[in-house]
This record gives sequence, C-alpha cells and structure tokens, in this order.
Amino acid sequence: MTDDLTTMLRQRLGLADPVPVEFQRGDATEADGFTRERIEYRGLEGDPIPAFLFTPNGRGTLGGVVVFHQHNGEFHFGKSEVAGDVGDAFQAFGPALARRGVAVLAPDAITFEDRRGAVHGVEPDYYDWLQHYSAMSYRLLDGDLLMRKCLDDAQRALSVLLQAADVDERRVGVAGHSYGGYTALYHAAVDSRCRFACISGAVCSFETRRRENTGITLFEAVPGLARQLETHDLLSAIGPRSTLVVSGTGDKYSRDADQVVAKVTGDFITELRVDSGHALDQERFDAIVEWIFERVSDT
Repeated sequence: MTDDLTTMLRQRLGLADPVPVEFQRGDATEADGFTRERIEYRGLEGDPIPAFLFTPNGRGTLGGVVVFHQHNGEFHFGKSEVAGDVGDAFQAFGPALARRGVAVLAPDAITFEDRRGAVHGVEPDYYDWLQHYSAMSYRLLDGDLLMRKCLDDAQRALSVLLQAADVDERRVGVAGHSYGGYTALYHAAVDSRCRFACISGAVCSFETRRRENTGITLFEAVPGLARQLETHDLLSAIGPRSTLVVSGTGDKYSRDADQVVAKVTGDFITELRVDSGHALDQERFDAIVEWIFERVSDT
C-alpha cells in the first residue's frame, strides 16, 4: 500500500523525479552559533525561489532539515519567520536547530514573502490573499495543479539542502507547522529521500475537516483526491521512516490527529498531543527541536 500510494500520487500529479538543482549563494551573516546565508534557485517554471540556509558554527554538521514555514494568513512572512526575524518566536527553527548542529534550509513558499508578485519583503499587501488564490485557480484553468508546483518546489528544496550544506543523505528530513506541516506531510509521502518528517498542526482527516467546515489548504484542491486517499494513508506512505506528529486537542486543524495516527500500522510514528490550541508554544517547540536533533544524531 505504501509504495502503491506514493506511485499513484506522483503519477496523479505528474510529479517529476527529483534532480540536482543549480543554486546561487548570496549574503552570509554570522550569528551566535550559526551562519545564515541567502540562497536562490529556480523552480520548474523558471521562477526564482529564495531561501535561507542556516549552518552551525564551531561544530560539525550532524544532518539537515528543510523547514517549511506556516501560513497564518500572513503571506508577507515566509523564510524570515523561520529565521526569527519576524512573527512567532516559536517558528524560529532555523537558529535553534543550527545551534544544535543541524543545517536548515527555509524556502519561501509560492506567493509568500519574496515570492509575491506585487511586493517583496515582510510588509503586507492588500492583494496578498488574491495572489495565493490565483496560484491555485489559474493552474486549474490550465489543467495543472498547485500541489504539483508545491511538491516540486519541496523536492528542489531538499536537493539544494543536500548540495549546499553537504550533509549526509541518510540524515536529512522535512518539518513544518500548519501549512508547513501539510507540505511536509505530502512531501515525505512522495519523496523517499526524506529520512524523517516532523508534521505539526496538520494531521486531520478529510472527513473531519469536511464535517466541521475547517477547510483545506489550496494546494489540496486536487479533483478526486479524497476518493483516492485519506490522511492516514499519507502517514502510512512515510513509514517506516521516523515521523513525529504534533497536535493540540483544541486545534481544529488537528482535531482527530490521535485517531488518524491510530489507523496507521507500524511503530515509526512518535505522537505528541498536548492540551492546547493551534499555535506552537515552548513545550512543543522544544520537543520538535530535540526530536529532529535526535534523528540526525542517530548512527
């Protein structure tokens, strides 16, 4: 079932196999325990994809992780929130992980921060939401899918991390919260190079989201997708690779995460479920950092 779902989803999306990606290095800034470097590479449509690369200083690099940023209705925040420059302090995984010896690549998702058409940077624009919507709807008009673009972007990010940080391919994975968690979930399901996956605030069945009118991410607008899979199928497709599922009992985007995990066979999933809401807190942030550190430290 695992290989069948991965193959089906890749074929359904028309997702190309991962390939080496050319990238350009930009400005580098030294900080306490790590270096932050601007990286830029091209997407499959020739579009520039900016990212921050965090690498540890004064110690060897244990492994690496692509961190996909959250949504939170803030299209002007992307990689800079993972960097801790703006937004929620409990999204600043780049510095926290790099100080522990983990290389981190944090790319802007399409229509976020420096990948917005009208403006760049971390100031909001009234039409930010419309650009995000159009990224889905225009592709549907052309018979294409936003999910194909997003997952191709994700594959390229992992390729760039492997190349730019020169990390062991056995010690790389993906992580994200909320929108970033959905990206990590689907990416790990279709790309076996992801040796581990941390999925936070993003495990909830289609059935529950439909019943409670929670909604879906726009990149999940794939005609017939819910007839072909459910959320537990995606988690199953990641196994036996190590997976962390983080959820809050009061989080509508993780309403039935414990029930979804219970449907998955195998013991590859670590579940952290707390009595809290959607936004991360110190407990979950620290647990995610520690879990990723342990994954890249394993021999």
